[in-house]
Amino acid sequence: MKEEILAQIKRESLEEHIPIIMDDTLAVIQKILKEEKPARILEIGTATGYSSICFARCCENTVEIDTIERDGERAEVAKQNIEKMGLQEQIHILVGDALEILPTLTEESYDIIFIDAAKGKYPFFLEQSIRLAKKKAVILADNILYKGYVLGDYHKHKQRTAVNHLREYIKESTENPNLQTKILDVGDGLAISQLQKE
Repeated sequence: MKEEILAQIKRESLEEHIPIIMDDTLAVIQKILKEEKPARILEIGTATGYSSICFARCCENTVEIDTIERDGERAEVAKQNIEKMGLQEQIHILVGDALEILPTLTEESYDIIFIDAAKGKYPFFLEQSIRLAKKKAVILADNILYKGYVLGDYHKHKQRTAVNHLREYIKESTENPNLQTKILDVGDGLAISQLQKE
């Protein structure tokens, strides 16, 4: 029954062109979740709640997830989806702009942080994620290669800001001595950074 509900959430999200996590990216993250066994996850960008539901199910309902969504209508859909899956005790939606919400959260609270929101804000999200991450936490950034533009010579005006900020994220995450980062060519690109906090 729950599998059918989850499949419906996925199908409706795709039909309405709401960006949700790709299957191959999800498979990589589920493997990380099984290895890390996180107690707390922070997600930046809820959309319809699909990814946070998948994360909670992968962790066998032993995890608490805080997920931030700027769009009030989308947050309401996510809330309904989470309730349909019986996960409202574990997944908490914070409605508002992540730029304003993140600085209000308590330091060193999360074992896994998943970034999947406004591409132009990724460097800020990384800075906040490092602050909010527990020692040895894993920070994941989805769509980091952005249709292949980020590693190419893309300079068109329309997406230039997003591409430049994603490049900045890659530079900062790979050059930061407190992070061990690898970029995987799955989905639309996934950056995996393990924190090495003292």
